[in-house]
Amino acid sequence: MGIRKEDFGITKQGFQASLYILENQNGVKVKVSDFGAVIVAIETKDKLGVASDIVLGYPNVAGYEKNIPNFGACIGRHANRIGNAEFTLNGIIYQLEKNDGKNHLHGGTNGYHRRPWAAEEMDSPLGDAVSFSLYSPDGDQGYPGNLDITVTYTLTEDNSLILSYRAVCDKDTILNITNHSYFNLSGHGSGDILKQKVWIDADYYTDADKDSIPTGEILPVEGTPMDFRQRKPIGQDIDSTYQAIVYGQGYDHNWVLKTQGESKLVACMEDVDSGRGLEVYTDLPGLQFYTSNFLDGTEVGKEGAIYGRRSGACFESQYFPDSIHYKNFPSPILKAGEEFDSQTVFHFYIVE
Repeated sequence: MGIRKEDFGITKQGFQASLYILENQNGVKVKVSDFGAVIVAIETKDKLGVASDIVLGYPNVAGYEKNIPNFGACIGRHANRIGNAEFTLNGIIYQLEKNDGKNHLHGGTNGYHRRPWAAEEMDSPLGDAVSFSLYSPDGDQGYPGNLDITVTYTLTEDNSLILSYRAVCDKDTILNITNHSYFNLSGHGSGDILKQKVWIDADYYTDADKDSIPTGEILPVEGTPMDFRQRKPIGQDIDSTYQAIVYGQGYDHNWVLKTQGESKLVACMEDVDSGRGLEVYTDLPGLQFYTSNFLDGTEVGKEGAIYGRRSGACFESQYFPDSIHYKNFPSPILKAGEEFDSQTVFHFYIVE
């Protein structure tokens, strides 16, 4: 369809942000910005053919400069938490910012989602595509190595948004990149998502303490509120007295996927009222399913929408939280000179 580019505002540091609008022949529209490589909007049609924006976000770049909930964010260098904000690699201890109590979260306050990225519109046989690139120098956020990272967003004619991540570093480092979009299939300003149904193809999840730091145990979902192997409403067990639910104040946990490095369908979300459906594919080993338990109505988004508690759901493909500290977890180590190459796909459909 051809990519359109619009002004998205000027940051406090004087960066002129742009909005890139991808659209396919079915009327699906995706808006992404070169500030933070964030996903700003995804518009899809409901069962009656009415289009709505189904991700939470802000109307201009000013919102994304702060963006405490990480709406649409491209998270790096390491998504999720690292216990005690430190890790040891090749015998060297690396100290990170303590921005989540005593722990490190989502790359710290200077995350990749709060920086300008270089943008390039791409020629892709699959559909409209735009690529964002970032250079993260040695010592950035406390991590070792000069890292070059690229994320490419491609909107296909079969209504899929492909998120392609590539990165290379000149030293051994740790890398865990994800996207933090909040989905509400009824529309971004339509209220909570408790009636919307979710399926996750996982038999296990990683146990965590009250600070969401893994204990190292991998627990079965069988017989617990963590079991999404059969599609169920998000709200069905979200206020359970099960310890994991109490600690997370709802769902905010990592599920152990069966991908084994291959791209597979790992989760879906469906809204009966609108007829919209979302499938999630990834080749990564974990999925953080988060139900916006900490939104409190103070975030004002696009079109003046007030985002309250549980008004969106996140499907964050990832390595497990704090995986650098557990040998029984898949390793997030990226060796010097080796290329990190991963894809996550959001596929949109109408529920039959």
